[in-house]
Amino acid sequence: MINFNEAYYCKADAKGRVMLPSALKNRLLPVLKDGFVLKRSVSGACLELWPMSQWDEMMLKIKKLNRFVKKNNDFIRIFMAGVKEVEIDNAGRLLIPKNLMSIAGIVKEIALSPSVDIIEIWDKDSYEQAIEITDEEFEVLAEDVMGGLGENIPDVS
Repeated sequence: MINFNEAYYCKADAKGRVMLPSALKNRLLPVLKDGFVLKRSVSGACLELWPMSQWDEMMLKIKKLNRFVKKNNDFIRIFMAGVKEVEIDNAGRLLIPKNLMSIAGIVKEIALSPSVDIIEIWDKDSYEQAIEITDEEFEVLAEDVMGGLGENIPDVS
């Protein structure tokens, strides 16, 4: 499991190599040796970097889908499209394949954003647009998504 709570900014070179900030690399140390899976995101114009342990858990869930149901098969095909196993080298560099750079619209400046147990990799400008929201809009979104969390907690008073 990855545990980091801030976005990091860095740059990709012409070959798609990204030097991870040292603070992020240090956070990733427990999962570095197992490798990662890099794929396009289910939502948003970004990429997802999955630690191999998280990816293996997701694959167990996907293997339970009935492949004779068309929408399941379609989902699997699209979800797996462009998946690439990657490593972060000893220098702390991640190589993003050209096709995935293109899918995410990444040119040079990158935002690495926490997303629970994975890392989203965005073009910096696209990331800033994706998180641009008014205080009022965020308040409504937070209530819609998180507002019901305490409803099933028994009253112990």
